[in-house]
Amino acid sequence: ISTDEVYGDLALDDPERFVEERAYRPSSPYSSSKASSDLLVRAWHRTYGVRATISNCSNNYGPYQHVEKFIPRQITNILDGVRPKLYGDGRNVRDWIHTQDHSSAVWTILTRGRLGQTYLIGADGERDNITVLRDILRVMGKPEDDFDWVRDRPGHDRRYAIDSSKLRRELGWQPEHTDFESGLRQVVGWYTTHRSWWEPVKAATEARYKAQGQ
Repeated sequence: ISTDEVYGDLALDDPERFVEERAYRPSSPYSSSKASSDLLVRAWHRTYGVRATISNCSNNYGPYQHVEKFIPRQITNILDGVRPKLYGDGRNVRDWIHTQDHSSAVWTILTRGRLGQTYLIGADGERDNITVLRDILRVMGKPEDDFDWVRDRPGHDRRYAIDSSKLRRELGWQPEHTDFESGLRQVVGWYTTHRSWWEPVKAATEARYKAQGQ
């Protein structure tokens, strides 16, 4: 189970999306480590016949996601009475997928996927960060400009976009959570009613972001 970050990034005006045959171009230490692990899995499958598949997925959102991640960080900041933080110019695009759809895709690949194959998992959920943040603010009854700009992330990839045609065509998988705002409302409700789950790690997480100017 890997990430779409192994493919690098796309320009905002590029009509292309990631496909399984795209060359790896990781641009961060994290994505480089994921790319190398993918290559090792392929090598072990070819050389020793290890029964393996690879899946590369887009950005997840849903319950139980750590508060360091983009969507839960904004939600929990608002719940704490703190203005959300948006880094860079807010135009970086991510391809969002609900965690339940990711899980169902992984299960489909595990039970029906062809050994040695790579499958991209995505739900056609491209949105730039500022749009996602404004969606959160609106759902939570806040003005759409009620946030602070902070320093950009180092090596921040511009755009991710996944073409999951192979997974859908060969294995018959389809996402169920295709209404992003509806899914977002459910996630806001979950974090609102599960403060005891995320509050113990919130302060330390925000301290790390503050030290980075974010």
